[in-house]
Amino acid sequence: MGESPHAVATLPTARQPGCPFDPPAELTDARRHGPISRYTFPGGKPGWLITGFDLVRSVLADPRFSSRKELMRHHPTIDYGDIEVPPAPPGEFLLMDEPLHSRYRKPLMGKFTVRRMRLLTERVEQITAGHLDAMEKAGPPADLVTAFAKPIPAIMICELLGVPYEDRGSFQEQVEMFMNGETSDEDLIAAYTATQDYLAELVAAKRANPTDDVLSDLTDTDLTDEELKGIALILLAAGLDTTANMLALGTFALLRNPEQPAALRADPALADAAVEELLRYLSVAKTFMRTALEDAEVGGQIIEAGSPVILSFNTANRDPERFADPHVLDLRRQNGGHLAFGHGVHQCLGQQLARVEMRVAFPALFGRFPTLRLAVPPEAVALRPETADVHGVKSLPVTWDA
Repeated sequence: MGESPHAVATLPTARQPGCPFDPPAELTDARRHGPISRYTFPGGKPGWLITGFDLVRSVLADPRFSSRKELMRHHPTIDYGDIEVPPAPPGEFLLMDEPLHSRYRKPLMGKFTVRRMRLLTERVEQITAGHLDAMEKAGPPADLVTAFAKPIPAIMICELLGVPYEDRGSFQEQVEMFMNGETSDEDLIAAYTATQDYLAELVAAKRANPTDDVLSDLTDTDLTDEELKGIALILLAAGLDTTANMLALGTFALLRNPEQPAALRADPALADAAVEELLRYLSVAKTFMRTALEDAEVGGQIIEAGSPVILSFNTANRDPERFADPHVLDLRRQNGGHLAFGHGVHQCLGQQLARVEMRVAFPALFGRFPTLRLAVPPEAVALRPETADVHGVKSLPVTWDA
């Protein structure tokens, strides 16, 4: 077929010092050698690493590559040995193929349309202004993660799904524990179990006494309680973690490129383009896995049936064959079409909600605090480990002129 592909021995477990926004150097180097590389998984299983924009996009749209959990027997950095992986629980549609995937996704699609999400703009503005008021009243310094980045998406997704206000703090902590990449196995299982138990109670409450929220609406379908619990888990985990990390890491990136927030303050109409560029530049959902269901040619290479495939979103979104000066953060960039929300049937369902939240939050933050800056040296900002599913910062100490 094609020439012998580049081979990658190990995936990196940390980013380069001083480069918290760039993909790990080993991944960027792999993409320089070509868009597809051989990768040997822990335990010796041969597989593939795809780092180029066009190839990542094509695999995401190709039904010959599966998302099914039970086929994901190989982790990029952990040797699971001969452990059998069970199918995804009912409702957890991200780890399913058609037609089961559509059974769960279709009832949700009308709930997250562009129009519906834009109608929520006023509520996002209220929540954002409230947290900015609290930051201003408390005075500098502040941890932007806890004061701003986490609560805005947490309140929005909890309101959409009907999580009672008094439960949101503890619920958010539980979800954080199984998403942060640092929780021990014992604590992770405990947090996951507690979350599942809570969602079971929430589904039962919505079925008994429906309110004005997405989860209550879904009780009027043929979906079972177990299926509703799985759907709620997917939506809450995704809605809490990804946008929170985009807001925090995005603020960090803007503070390291001060001419960019200055441009945003000067031209509020830049907000839409700014959000798309930050999504591309940061790619907080870094990698996804697929498994080949049959032999498939990709980029001149034959990916054998049963082979695990790593799709590197962060290098795809920095591909110089797709983006000019890809490592430059440029809020005025015009050539969009990034893969931060994925592509194909599994493209992020909540992407319009995330866009609304960021379009409101970033201009409001830098408009309220024009002197906002880091309160610690940039190298002292603690990053989430690469083992976390979503890239971000653990905390972001900031200050401003009161």
